[in-house]
Formats: sequence, C-alpha cells, structure tokens
Amino acid sequence: MKKFILFLTFSLIGIFSVHAQMGRYGRYDSQNSSIPRGPGPEVQKEDPKTAEELVADQMPKITEALDLNDFEQAVVSSILNKYVQQRIELQILELPEDKAREAYEKIAENQKAELKQGLPPEKYEGFMDLIENGGKSKNGKKDRKKKKKT
Repeated sequence: MKKFILFLTFSLIGIFSVHAQMGRYGRYDSQNSSIPRGPGPEVQKEDPKTAEELVADQMPKITEALDLNDFEQAVVSSILNKYVQQRIELQILELPEDKAREAYEKIAENQKAELKQGLPPEKYEGFMDLIENGGKSKNGKKDRKKKKKT
C-alpha cells in the first residue's frame, strides 16, 4: 500500500510539473518562456527599381525586336526613362482613380508623340506593335528562324 501511495504521489507531481511546463493547451507556450530571445531574422525589403533600371532591363528586348541602331537605342531609352519616371512619380502621389487614369493617358500620349518624332515610321510602328503584343515580336523572319532552330 505504501508503494502505491508513493507511486501515486510521484505520478501526480510529475503530471503537474509537465502540465506547468507545457502550458494550458498541451504545447509549449513560447510567450511565457524564461529563455531570452534575440532579435528575429531581419527581412530585407528590396528597394523599388528606378526608371533607369526598369528601362535598362527592357532595352535588350526592344533593341532585338526592332533592330535598333545605337542612335535609335539612345533616343528610345531617354524617352522611356522620362515617361517611366513620370509614371513612378504618379504612383507615389496616389491620386484618385479617375485623375490617375487621365494622367496616365496623357503620359502615354506624350510618350507616343515623342517616339513618333524620334524614330523612323517603320520602327515606330514596330514599337507600338511590341507594346500592344506585350513584348512578343511580330517579325516573321525572327519567328521563322526560331522555329527552324527548334
């Protein structure tokens, strides 16, 4: 009988001890931990790309699709830098939807006008097709070359 009472006592002490350590719901409660924690892992935010970086990323595709020479590349790059920067600034302003839409349309019109003045007509049309098709070239020669290679 003494062994049974002694066993029961130690069992109850053990159960209460485990319950106190594990918390109310049977899992370790990390908020009430006596172990000090260091700072958590720092999440590094990527800085948004500048207009120049965005245009520089797209220029090789544009140059290849339109077969631009160095002068035309410079013209397109400077025009796109200017208007991408204006779009970024417009996003920062957080205008109401209708005013923002009007401003974006005005920027697009001005960009088209400058590109039309700075590029030969056939390359301007090719650029507009490139924009409308989302970066897919309509140039049949290049498409045929790609098909023959595969």
